[in-house]
Amino acid sequence: MATVKIKYRGDLRVECEHVQSGTKLYTDAPTDNQGKGESFSPTDLCVTSLAACMMTAMGLLAKTIGEDISGTEIEVVKKMEADPLRRIGAINLVFLMPDREYSDKHKIAMERAARACAVHRSLSEKVIQHVEFIWKK
Repeated sequence: MATVKIKYRGDLRVECEHVQSGTKLYTDAPTDNQGKGESFSPTDLCVTSLAACMMTAMGLLAKTIGEDISGTEIEVVKKMEADPLRRIGAINLVFLMPDREYSDKHKIAMERAARACAVHRSLSEKVIQHVEFIWKK
């Protein structure tokens, strides 16, 4: 059985349905690529998947070691390349960690867990990934 069903809706808009839950999301081509930019672009979803995967990996580890990372935010900046073909050239991710005490050991472990996520390991080495963690305490 499929994980996702995809339908082209015309005018550079695509409907994506998560089969198990029925949840739908839409993509639009960005305005700099003939689209309306009314929703995530496919490359926006790629970098969003990376951030969500890294956050999930951290959350799994945090749960195991008894830490709470709720409230963590990630600011993501995607930089596109167009030479010779259009692709994601770089992704900058800044983790803004909550105002809690974490041991240095747990900080290192959670950062490693984030960088070991499946999406991070699946992206081409040509895509530069800059990851920064800002720990308030």
